[in-house]
Amino acid sequence: MRNETGNEARGTLELTLAMVLSGTLGVFVVESGASPFEVVFFRCLFGAAALGLYGLARGHFTGHGFTARSFGLALLGGVFIVFNWVFLFEAYAASSISLATVVYHTQPFFLVLLSALFLRERIPAGKVGWLAVAFAGLVLVSGVRPGDTASLEGLGYALAAAVLYALATFVTKRIGGVRPHLIALVQVVAGVPLLLPFADFGAVAGLGAGWGWLAGLGLVHTGLMYVLMYAAYAKLPTPKIAVLAFTYPAVAMVVDWAVYGHHIGLVQALGVPLIVLASLKVTLARAAAPAPRTAARAPEAASPAATRAA
Repeated sequence: MRNETGNEARGTLELTLAMVLSGTLGVFVVESGASPFEVVFFRCLFGAAALGLYGLARGHFTGHGFTARSFGLALLGGVFIVFNWVFLFEAYAASSISLATVVYHTQPFFLVLLSALFLRERIPAGKVGWLAVAFAGLVLVSGVRPGDTASLEGLGYALAAAVLYALATFVTKRIGGVRPHLIALVQVVAGVPLLLPFADFGAVAGLGAGWGWLAGLGLVHTGLMYVLMYAAYAKLPTPKIAVLAFTYPAVAMVVDWAVYGHHIGLVQALGVPLIVLASLKVTLARAAAPAPRTAARAPEAASPAATRAA
């Protein structure tokens, strides 16, 4: 019993730290001075190095568990993950870190819709109600006014990122018997050749201190953060994971205000708890529901908190 309590306390610390790191991600993106495509390219490059070395040190490549099917699914998930990052970072530039992060947390609702569309899962009336609550919160948070194209652009990018992450989660949940660290490694490795045609190396040649921020995104926000996150998943019950995951948007909003002076208005602030509450309710409802047969072999990859980290 004491061991279980100690494990849960350690898992709580690990996941909280991972979510705090995630909340600082926007500053690293902005301060790097690179465009979203270059940022994601180097995040994938440095992140692949970090996760690869970790997997090598831990012996994860022996008996990795990949089949041709699961490897292909991991690659497909990587396509969604990589372009999810591109759209999210575009949203930072078009609106603000705070707005983009809050809107990004509509991911669970798109996952519900994807399950209804592709798995023919029925959406209970309760979930439909929470979807409506989240939509109301989204309208308030966006602060979009007629003719305000900048706000609309940022909102669109953040929603596109949320849809892509939901797709990545949906695909990854179909993978069983593979360590989540290795799935993440395949996904970031896939991003390197995928983004190579879009990367402008001439534009990043003179970044100077920006290279430190780019390296941090790969080593800290991809390598260290994912190691902490997946270590915590094995120690914590799903409800606690779902609650702690909201440390991420809270920290992102505080950091955005402290570093850039960005803050959301009073009307927008009213929408934040609506999105948070609705997202939490839907996430916990999915966790409590019986797992679909196709996901039964993927307990690690299917963690609901996977839909929370950038």
